[in-house]
Amino acid sequence: MSRKAYHAGSWYTDNGPRLNKELSQWLENVPVSTEDSVPIPVPGARAIIAPHAGYSYSGQAAAFAYKCIDPAFVARVFILGPSHHVYLTKCAISKCTEYETPLGKLTLDIEVINELRKTGHFDEMSHNVDEEEHSIEMHLPYVYKILESKIDSIKIVPIMVGSLSESKEALYGKIFSSYLSDPSNLFVISSDFCHWGQRFSYTYYSDSLNTSINLSRKSNTPLSIPIYKSIENLDREGMSIIESMNHKEFHSYLSKTKNTICGRYPIGVLLSTIDALQSSQESISAETKLPFDTTKPRIKFVHYSQSSQVTRGDDSSVSYASAYV
Repeated sequence: MSRKAYHAGSWYTDNGPRLNKELSQWLENVPVSTEDSVPIPVPGARAIIAPHAGYSYSGQAAAFAYKCIDPAFVARVFILGPSHHVYLTKCAISKCTEYETPLGKLTLDIEVINELRKTGHFDEMSHNVDEEEHSIEMHLPYVYKILESKIDSIKIVPIMVGSLSESKEALYGKIFSSYLSDPSNLFVISSDFCHWGQRFSYTYYSDSLNTSINLSRKSNTPLSIPIYKSIENLDREGMSIIESMNHKEFHSYLSKTKNTICGRYPIGVLLSTIDALQSSQESISAETKLPFDTTKPRIKFVHYSQSSQVTRGDDSSVSYASAYV
């Protein structure tokens, strides 16, 4: 069974040559090194966090994450995206054998999907739910593009991540840790950041004194900093916590700010996966008396942008952040 490129022609072009040209241009726009002088592609990059909005908004932002990948080491791609239309309390796997893109088809790794199914912790997406969800689809053209030199040997494992508790994120972290430990596996974590505005029912504002309020559409409250700067400060606080790889602190941050990071559950699973892998490697290091810091992971954000700069209570925006692991 094949999944159609359901959002092609609306969220991004369905013209293959045009799409290829757009992706190429966005990737070419990415510098050859990060702001802290790490070369791109990033040596040892094993996962990325990247947005999933329409390409006219987030195509360039996503390129910063995808350019960090060294295709030479990748054989399989796990794509973890949030569910926007269906409420789930677990993660869900696809029934399809291939996913279509305007660039070509991607093959699903049925063997790995069956391994996940056997754990008893995964639901199955219906074909309609699979096609209607955009959080995974928006990454497929980039996966195809960045790995096109070896695309016939690449397999993907799409995972729809439901609304998980902290303990369930930890459970899935243990399941995925053995796959993250394999250097031929790449993890793509799909997430936009703050969705700000009345249409998102989120108008959190915090000034330079760290006092926070919710702005009304016609709020007359004097603002010490522009709204878009408050949004950026809010996002960067979350990004800093993600970089610290502190799973519990990330949950505390979300509980405090209610930041509308739509991929918060996939990010939580990523942090839990790193936790589980570190614990496993620490045990090995203790047994073999090897220094653990030789395998210490790192998350680093390399790009941040907003769809627009909000200055009034009746404006809205979505934020996009890209990172490598």
